[in-house]
Amino acid sequence: MAKKKKKTAKKKKPVAAKSRAGDLPLLFELGTEELPPKNLKYLSDALGQLLYKGLEDAGLTTNKSAEYRLFATPRRLAVLVPGVCIQQPDRVNERRGPALQAAFDADGNATRAAQGFARSCGVAIEKLERLETDKGTWLVFQQKEKGQAAKALIPDIIANALKQLPIAKRMRWGDLDVEFVRPVHWLVLLHGDKVIKTDLLSVAAGRMSYGHRFHQPRAFRIESASKYEAVLKKNYVIASFAERQQKILDGVHRLAKKQKGKALIDAGLLDEVTSLVERPEPVLGSFDKDFLQVPAEALITTMQDNQKYFPLSNSKGKLLPYFITISNIKSRKVAMVREGNERVLRARFADARFFWETDRKKRLDSHVEALGHVVFHKKLGSVLDKVQRIQKLALLTTNQIGGDVALTERAARLCKADLMTGMVGEFPELQGIMGRYYAAHDGEPDEVATAIKEHYWPRFSGDVLPQSKTGQALAIADKLDSLLGIFSVGEVPTGDKDPYGLRRAALGVLRIMIEQKLDVDLQALLAAGLAAYSSADTSTTTAVYDYMMERLRAYYRDSGIAHDEYAAVLACRPARPLDFDLRIHAVRAFRKLPEAEGLTAANKRIHNILKQAGLKDLDHVADELLTEKAEQELNNILITAKQAVTPLFNKGEYTAAMKKLAALRPAVDAFFDQVMVMVDEEAVCRNRLALLESLRNLFLNVADLSELQG
Repeated sequence: MAKKKKKTAKKKKPVAAKSRAGDLPLLFELGTEELPPKNLKYLSDALGQLLYKGLEDAGLTTNKSAEYRLFATPRRLAVLVPGVCIQQPDRVNERRGPALQAAFDADGNATRAAQGFARSCGVAIEKLERLETDKGTWLVFQQKEKGQAAKALIPDIIANALKQLPIAKRMRWGDLDVEFVRPVHWLVLLHGDKVIKTDLLSVAAGRMSYGHRFHQPRAFRIESASKYEAVLKKNYVIASFAERQQKILDGVHRLAKKQKGKALIDAGLLDEVTSLVERPEPVLGSFDKDFLQVPAEALITTMQDNQKYFPLSNSKGKLLPYFITISNIKSRKVAMVREGNERVLRARFADARFFWETDRKKRLDSHVEALGHVVFHKKLGSVLDKVQRIQKLALLTTNQIGGDVALTERAARLCKADLMTGMVGEFPELQGIMGRYYAAHDGEPDEVATAIKEHYWPRFSGDVLPQSKTGQALAIADKLDSLLGIFSVGEVPTGDKDPYGLRRAALGVLRIMIEQKLDVDLQALLAAGLAAYSSADTSTTTAVYDYMMERLRAYYRDSGIAHDEYAAVLACRPARPLDFDLRIHAVRAFRKLPEAEGLTAANKRIHNILKQAGLKDLDHVADELLTEKAEQELNNILITAKQAVTPLFNKGEYTAAMKKLAALRPAVDAFFDQVMVMVDEEAVCRNRLALLESLRNLFLNVADLSELQG
């Protein structure tokens, strides 16, 4: 018979048979042509995670390995992993066979099942062992597997990591049959001070790297992985993205302080500039003060988006005639670098000034009809068609939030007109912003001009919300029209693809309604907005509502709201997002009450009883059919409670209402302890079901407590 080996549970992973060998730092550097600056940090983070996971899965990591370091410059991606094992630990792989009772008969002889299992393992039955678990005893075969050397495993681990990198478009170069985000020119792969010989992306691994393209273009040796960062610094490359970025920040702040100004630092631009240089050197430049007559947003956009400069402002936020650029070289002729950048910026500012002066020669209103020649969507008409839809929906919205109808109608007509101006044609990101300037220049009311700018808000997660009533109405109408239109033609966002920014639009509408305390009937607006699309049916409004509720789920998750609290309110499908918000906070408060657990359990029980009964159109509770004292008392308390909480429900004071409903628990507990619901007498049974339904409906004014967990 097989040898007996007592264990408490099945081993799911191979078991280490002996301690692992020593460990050494691992360096992987991939040298390329200039990498996409906006994706560099993302690629670097992904490479580190994928490489570490591959090493971990192979059993090559130690406690030190998780402290791996990332390096990313315009021409390289590198990872330094401390404590990578020289060899995998030996392993014991377990293969489970038949249960002991099926492996041997009453006389202790091996059955066919046991014989077949032993044969498939290539051993005699006597070599099999027993594994005892909570579910019985099993025959097992244990096979020792010697750990492989790290140098044999690491090349494939790196190759797999490179294949899995999130690269939208890969390219080929020369006549090679390999693909990567940019052509690869060198590869360093060191484990300690030893090169791991391999070819990746058709480049042989070695220890030769390259420094700064201009200050140190020649190749140099990296003797060991641990010396990587120091060696690169000697060759004029700050390999650490974080260190390079801090050097940029320190230099920018230093130069700004000298001008008694403050640098306007956009996080995305800072990452991009850090990705463009290997040895950052900040340089201060200036421009003619006359250009400050052009709207600051246009000048800032030119400096940040086109030139990758950091603008400067004074303590009051007013733009100063200075900028800071980040050079990739330490020039002996800094004045020449400065003058070159100033010359380029001067030409761009001259263009912006030309657009500013030319655009103001025509009234903003004169551009509206031209929007009819701009396609919004091939199935949804022109931008002018969209403007007309926005007008109708914005008027309905402004009526709900107490806005000014005349101002809303005027702002809606002008909200997209600046798309036809020269400035927005050159700088599309200024849409709305320039519309505000041009409307103000034309003498439009302040709220109309402001609403033109605000209706694009919020533009991104955490962005500011429109403050004016007119801006709020326009923003809601514009975003809902886009959602309804795109959904009506079947182009629902999937996965990471959202070309029309519908996720942002949906969350924007919800944030405006909730955070600005606007009591708006979302479902009514969706129904009204859908009327503009003759080919759409009511399923579109349902789909858009459901889509928006999914965005709301994420919104509340980020705010720390439990998923079941959200689900409890969603089950009631509130029409008003602000009302949804009031309910969800009431559920949170209710859950902290001592009565909450019992009433939640009771609601679950009631839900199941009513579902199993399957009865519809239950009558009102008949007092004469209430024969048990507990049901009579529950009915009386429900009547009193309903009278007390109905005014609170009507005012949206759900938290106060739920506190009052918590007092029902003793009566509910007594009912379930003393009353049988599903009795043979049909009339009595239906009456008790009606009583439970009235109890459940009272809570459904806030949420479906049966959705709560625990």
